[in-house]
Amino acid sequence: MLIIWGLRVVYHTIAQGVFYCRKCGGDRNYRHRAGRRFFTLFFIPVIPLNKTGEHVQCLTCKTGYVTDVLRLPTTAQMQAALPAGVRAVISVMLRAGDPGCVPARRRAIEMAAGAGAQGYGDAALDADLAQPPATARAPIATLGGQLKPEAREWYLAELVRIALADGPLTGAERAAAEAIAVELSMTQAQAYGAIMMTEQAANQD
Repeated sequence: MLIIWGLRVVYHTIAQGVFYCRKCGGDRNYRHRAGRRFFTLFFIPVIPLNKTGEHVQCLTCKTGYVTDVLRLPTTAQMQAALPAGVRAVISVMLRAGDPGCVPARRRAIEMAAGAGAQGYGDAALDADLAQPPATARAPIATLGGQLKPEAREWYLAELVRIALADGPLTGAERAAAEAIAVELSMTQAQAYGAIMMTEQAANQD
């Protein structure tokens, strides 16, 4: 009697979801799979042996990735991060100054709307200002992680302009701008340059 035996890796799905597939260039469904090597008899897995690791497979292009790919934000998450992050930074800056200053609020609302916060107005701004200050840290950090260095400087300059709408920067407003710069992953030199140049430009107007 001929006995046919061998080894074979058998995969099973651990989880499914949506991730950003670099090969497809967009958000796609994935399956997170784990493998185990089996001893086979007549091509049938019989005895489980060692684990062979895990991977993520795109269900569209079938490309396999290491599981670290799931840490990357999806396109939808990146699109949501911009308005959420901007709403967070303007709330921090306004709380450091005069939250009731009409010109500052107008600039803040324009900045949020420009970042994609649809229908953003005074009521939404007041709701953001009512949130505990600590809740702003995560969306600001997420925003900073997705912006290029020059974009971070631009956003910080816009925040300084909001603070300048009610007069020269106060100590609290300057400290808030510097703290936001840290959360945006800016260096001290980048933050200092953006703040100083924005102040100088405002004084020349």
